Amino acid sequence: MKKRYFIAALSLMGLILAGVFLFRDKPATLAKDPKPEDPNVVELNVEAQRNANLGLASVREQKIQEMIKATGVVSPDETRVAHIYPLAQGIAEKPYVRLGDHVQAGQPLLLYDNIELGETVGEHLSMHGEVAREKAQLEVARKSVERANTLIGVEAISPRDFELRKAEELQAEAAVQSKEAELARSEEKLHRFGLTEEQVQRLRISGEGHRTASHNTLRAPFAGIIIKYDVSQGESVARDKELFTLVDTSSVWVLGDIYEKDLGRVPGQGDCLVTVSSYPNERFRGRITYLSDFLDPSSRTAKLRCVVPNKDGRLKLEMFADVFIPTTSTTAAAVVPGAALQDIEGKPVVFVQRDATHFEKREVTLGERGELETQILTGVRPGEKVVTVGSFYLKSASMREEIGGED
Repeated sequence: MKKRYFIAALSLMGLILAGVFLFRDKPATLAKDPKPEDPNVVELNVEAQRNANLGLASVREQKIQEMIKATGVVSPDETRVAHIYPLAQGIAEKPYVRLGDHVQAGQPLLLYDNIELGETVGEHLSMHGEVAREKAQLEVARKSVERANTLIGVEAISPRDFELRKAEELQAEAAVQSKEAELARSEEKLHRFGLTEEQVQRLRISGEGHRTASHNTLRAPFAGIIIKYDVSQGESVARDKELFTLVDTSSVWVLGDIYEKDLGRVPGQGDCLVTVSSYPNERFRGRITYLSDFLDPSSRTAKLRCVVPNKDGRLKLEMFADVFIPTTSTTAAAVVPGAALQDIEGKPVVFVQRDATHFEKREVTLGERGELETQILTGVRPGEKVVTVGSFYLKSASMREEIGGED
């Protein structure tokens, strides 16, 4: 009996051991799948951190003026836009520029045959000849009066003849004055067509034909960019046709929209900061010059105008922009060392320590930038720790993981 119990016990123990070995080598089919890793987190063990000479700094709190953020669009400075028309009807002979060309003040844009100018040149030369003839007649009349003065002294002519010659002299003087007035009017018309005094004098001396004298050159009134070009060689152009639009983009307007609830905190004048997605690490300083007195009834916003210097031309017309406007209130802002900032795909980021071996990549919005520190408007909080020295190492590791994840 005891022997049978002993054999049964051994058999049961064998089954248990066999089950242990059998299930030990099988996967835990009922276990949950591991959570996917956060693509914005880089893992770096302590030894790797030491090898990379990783340095940390706490995000510091700083009191700054509270900012209102408005969306806007880069627009031309309307005081620096020229719509260029022909001075009169004519034929385009030689365009000197093309769409997108940068031009200097006074640079030729178009040579064209100005039909009205040609007619005016002809009238002016004809009038100049008439003035010369009238002056010759006046000279004859004056000499006649001089002779009459001598003759009347010896009673060689009657007083009536003397008065007649004086009247002829006065009539000749009036004719000269009348023709000179007409000549002056035609000369003024030539000046309106752009001819200088020197050019008018050369016309009178040379008497050059209407065909060559009627050519007009349209010139740039100031330096800028040709943003509209609507003329072809040989085309007949009318006085009311705009041929070129010239814009000076060395200074631009950024037109933003301010919500009704924020109007009480926005100054009508003052400084502002402008950002565009093309240059995420750049802050363009501008000045508020206008806040609309009325609201858009559909959006309930008022239009704000900022003037922003743009000497390097990086701000392009029609770019979307964000405008940050300081208010009279203060708020707490995060400040990080400049060494903590990295650029990934054109966006500013920092790496925030989550625990001893994990660092989170965070996109941030930059505020004022100093020589050593930078304000962070969004993305981190005071008290968090960011990587300073060695942040480029984490950037490289993050980019390697992203590339590896795509495989």
